[in-house]
Amino acid sequence: MTTLDPIDQFLQGNVFAVVGASDNRQKYGNKVLMAYLKSGYRAIPVNPTADEIEGQVVYPNLSAIAEPVHGVSVITPPSVTEKVVREAIDLGIQHIWLQPGAESETAIRIAQEAGVEMLHSGPCLLVALALR
Repeated sequence: MTTLDPIDQFLQGNVFAVVGASDNRQKYGNKVLMAYLKSGYRAIPVNPTADEIEGQVVYPNLSAIAEPVHGVSVITPPSVTEKVVREAIDLGIQHIWLQPGAESETAIRIAQEAGVEMLHSGPCLLVALALR
């Protein structure tokens, strides 16, 4: 029996939310969104201050997304990350990837206590998808 590494396990889904998505192409919130889209994944941008990013409808939070989400990439300040992780857990989302700079020890602990698969303190999604 082969066990998938955590990144492969995260990428087994088809629908991903990008919390902290940005319409600024220089920001990682945009780069992560575009990496998903260019790799053929369904990526849903989440940002409370935008309506559309890269032609995609933007949702103000995870709770507003009507379809099931396999995983969440988080590109937010650590204090916001904790709120995002709690919301994801409440919604039953089992895969969370904290992109570099979004890490929070409290968020990591919350996810671990909830039994959620959490990627953190490692490569970002951009590197992982570029290696595929």
